Amino acid sequence: MPTEGVWISPSGKKKVIPLENNPEVFTSLVHDLGVSPELGFYDVYSIDDADLLALIPRPAHALIFITPSKMYFASREEDGIPCNMDDLTYKKTGEDESIVWFRQTIGNACGLMALIHSVANGEARNYVKQDSLLDRLFTEAHPLQPDVRAKVLYDSVELEEAHMRAARTGDSAPPLAESHPPFHFIAFVKGKDGHLWELEGATDGPVDRGLLPSNDDVLSPKALELGIRKFLKHSDGDPNFSIVALSNKE
Repeated sequence: MPTEGVWISPSGKKKVIPLENNPEVFTSLVHDLGVSPELGFYDVYSIDDADLLALIPRPAHALIFITPSKMYFASREEDGIPCNMDDLTYKKTGEDESIVWFRQTIGNACGLMALIHSVANGEARNYVKQDSLLDRLFTEAHPLQPDVRAKVLYDSVELEEAHMRAARTGDSAPPLAESHPPFHFIAFVKGKDGHLWELEGATDGPVDRGLLPSNDDVLSPKALELGIRKFLKHSDGDPNFSIVALSNKE
């Protein structure tokens, strides 16, 4: 039986209540899943104002970019990156990967996927508690092919229940699982190869955005140039985007 509030579409696909774009909700959920309380999410109010950037504890281990659909698809079209394809060409697993990437097969779980990608990679992975739910999921999924790996998340009742608890929190009334929010959540992490990786479960694998200097984090000018600014040039003045950073709590 699915968790209360989960919707199964006529095609049989599971859909959950989408997460509110709220760093407190994100932080609470990753702690519930097994991430150390030493880490938390922070709103990034500007990537141009040095004083506002200084409010974010550094280094930033991951960024989550929440983009409206028009901006998202314009950037994807420019880069020639296909989305929501039936068949993947990406087949890397385990030690062949510089990062860990999950295909999204749960409807409305793009926020959850961004959180998972943020803490499954880079320095943040070291803050996932041993034998926690996330640790067990990551350990099981790591050596698997993408479609089988995605099933590990899809079939986890514990993950589903934790997500649904978090989705009912926040500052606004939660929508129904049948809804279709017009936003996309994309995670940016620094891989063990030193590259900036863009991680989203609807693409054909992870997107390599290029090598970062060794001392740069994902909020550095170079990382922003290679990543988020590629989307922002398609904003057409639309202010309805958000950026959230994952960092150590001060």
